[in-house]
Amino acid sequence: MTITEGYLEHPVFKLVGETARELGVRAFVIGGYVRDCFLGRPNMDIDIVVEGSGIALAEAIAKKTKARVSVFKNFGTAMLKYHGMEVEFVGARKESYHRESRKPIVEDGTLEEDQLRRDFTINAMAFSLQAEDYGALVDPFGGIKDLAAGIIRTPLEPEQTYSDDPLRMLRAIRFAARLSTPEHPFTIVPESIAAMTAMADRLQILSKERIVEELNKMLMTDHPSKAFETLEETGLLKQFLPELSRLKGVETVDGKGHKENFTHTLQVLENVIRFEKEEGREPNLWLHWAALLHDIGKPISKRYAAGQGWTFHGHEVVGARMVPEIFQKLKMPLNEKMKYVQKLVNLHLRPIALVDDEVTDSAVRRLLFDAGEDIDDLMLLCNADITSKNPVKVARLRRNFELVKEKMAEVEAKDEIRNWKNPITGDYIMQLFGLEPCSTIGELKEMVKNAVLDGEIPYTFEAADAYMRKVARDTLGLQPRDEKPHD
Repeated sequence: MTITEGYLEHPVFKLVGETARELGVRAFVIGGYVRDCFLGRPNMDIDIVVEGSGIALAEAIAKKTKARVSVFKNFGTAMLKYHGMEVEFVGARKESYHRESRKPIVEDGTLEEDQLRRDFTINAMAFSLQAEDYGALVDPFGGIKDLAAGIIRTPLEPEQTYSDDPLRMLRAIRFAARLSTPEHPFTIVPESIAAMTAMADRLQILSKERIVEELNKMLMTDHPSKAFETLEETGLLKQFLPELSRLKGVETVDGKGHKENFTHTLQVLENVIRFEKEEGREPNLWLHWAALLHDIGKPISKRYAAGQGWTFHGHEVVGARMVPEIFQKLKMPLNEKMKYVQKLVNLHLRPIALVDDEVTDSAVRRLLFDAGEDIDDLMLLCNADITSKNPVKVARLRRNFELVKEKMAEVEAKDEIRNWKNPITGDYIMQLFGLEPCSTIGELKEMVKNAVLDGEIPYTFEAADAYMRKVARDTLGLQPRDEKPHD
């Protein structure tokens, strides 16, 4: 049995090799598929590099298989799907860069020149698809040794690799996090870390979209804290998310320090991912963003009070206001995804407050109303936010947290408040009192909402209508048109 068994048995590889021979060119599998073969990881994306035209080879294979081929002439690439595999073709090439741009000048090249332009040695390995040496490993830079040692290293000097394309600094960090397992951790070589630290400002030539794409991939790894620790260590984090970097460090006054909030944030993020797995949930990127940003308002709201110590009052409100600014700066979506993150940042202390206070039906109703369909994600985030070096304190908080969840289930079963809608509409109020659109309508609706959530009246139209008529008459002097004036 060889290491490639099960990986090069897919019929697409023989097909590519035979078609390349017919065209008089050589073809190789390269990159992530080869790396994952040695790591024993599944990979359905195949990159084929051709010493010749990758587009011509893809079109020849498509003609044979009746597959649809997508051609991207500007990039010199083509892609087709075959038996469940997505196969991308590109001609071997060499690249050079201008310092002020990450767009390369591309020329035809040899396989080795193509491997030389790759980001890391572990991604530069190739398998031959020629009949005479089918499956032979082509590894001019020792990628197989680096893979075995758990090392992320560039084929060229790191300064050149990262200067040519600064995105590779983020990719190095992402790969170190994604490929690491407890049994086989990956680290970035010291010379690469030094180059990243010295060249952090080179990220400024990148689009925010490309940076966020890498951040999202980091957040979806099993242990993203490893990536964010390296981002902070190298100074890269300050280049695009200084708000998070400012959480780092502990300030001490009168011998009293506060929690190290950067480390705490990463622990909460790790807890969220662990709880998702324990509950059998699919990973939720935007919940991970909420965990990353949940304490983002602490540096601004931090205060020291003599005799009391450090406080962060209102940091959840400050943080929620910062979320749209951060999303806009990073050119992230400003739609319901941003609003979801903002909501969770704003509400992340509410369940914890219920843990510490008496859990009333009214407080639970308001939490369910404000969180709506996102209540389960909010509760998972809040549970993840329970961190302390004191195991007795953690155990107590988690016990109380379970009591809050039980109370929520009781209230929701009774009141169905999660999908709550005001029984009284604005149109009904205008028709009842003969009003034009005005602030009075909102005031009445708010009074009804508060009465329901506080348990003063049942959650029915009849109760809400009677209550609204009474407060309209008693507090606003309004008389419904279907009632006779009182003497």
